[in-house]
Amino acid sequence: MKKLVTFGEIMLRLNPPDHLRFVQADSFFASYAGGEANVAVAVANLGIDAAVVSKVPENEIGQSAVNSLRRYGVDTSRILRGGERLGIYFVEKGASQRPSKVIYDRKHSAISEADPTEYDWESIFSGAEWFHFTGITPALSDSATKACLDAAKTAKKLGLTVSCDLNYRGKLWSREKANQVMRSLMPYVDICIANEEDAADVFGIRPVDTDVNSGKLSQDGYRQVAKEIASQFGCQKVAITLRKSISASDNDWAAMLYDGSEFVFSKSYPIHLVDRVGGGDSFAGGLIYALMRGMDTAKAVEFAVAASCLKQTMEYDFCLVSESEVNKLASGDGSGRVQR
Repeated sequence: MKKLVTFGEIMLRLNPPDHLRFVQADSFFASYAGGEANVAVAVANLGIDAAVVSKVPENEIGQSAVNSLRRYGVDTSRILRGGERLGIYFVEKGASQRPSKVIYDRKHSAISEADPTEYDWESIFSGAEWFHFTGITPALSDSATKACLDAAKTAKKLGLTVSCDLNYRGKLWSREKANQVMRSLMPYVDICIANEEDAADVFGIRPVDTDVNSGKLSQDGYRQVAKEIASQFGCQKVAITLRKSISASDNDWAAMLYDGSEFVFSKSYPIHLVDRVGGGDSFAGGLIYALMRGMDTAKAVEFAVAASCLKQTMEYDFCLVSESEVNKLASGDGSGRVQR
């Protein structure tokens, strides 16, 4: 049985109802999420075993975070208990020309202060085929960086495929620190995933003739970025999501996958957004699932883009779609007609 293992922080997400601003809200909806947890839920929901490695406080809030993953069939047996607190992030959903906002409250979270030696990676990876992490995890603390590096080295030694979503977060660390740390991790990465800005923020690799703020995206520019990442770090594949932000309510969504010889661009989907947070994670989950199932480059990128398109039409971070729903959209049926 194929199995994915992810390593990262699980957080409590709080957001005002509908499109209220933070200052208007007198109540917040609670859900749980995290970059790697989102990927695990997506993959498990599609039908491949997925496990999350993390650390949460030994209290009811920590247990609620664990329960949120168990609900969707994710293996939580390797989640450690202890530490001070669960990280929190607040989401204010934008609309039209008003952008969404995220505020973090995650200092001193359980995973950020965990001792790297608490994780027995050889045992954790027993029976696994794939390991996934994001650039968010090593950004949490020096100890999280060490744990992430230990995991990547062990996964590589044991022959797992290793994927990394660069996921640069300027509120967590500087570009200089991100560059230093991610360059130490990338030699162990087989599949690199990024968006329009990550490669520039982390490695200073910028696409030509591109301005994400104005919506100008150059296919030649992203070919150059993917080829440079593969050349510098020896990645087998490089995926780049391409988001044209028309407004906070409407985006065009596509991606490119480079396999070392061929550049494949997916079709582009116009999305009227319900909740775009977690969109990149659902792409990563869809891509990992597609590649674990043996899909070729063209089918894999189309599957991943369709899965992440559907995720952005539902509330909260998790991608809760079936393989048949994804295949239906990828094959061209995006009518949204009622199914009876």
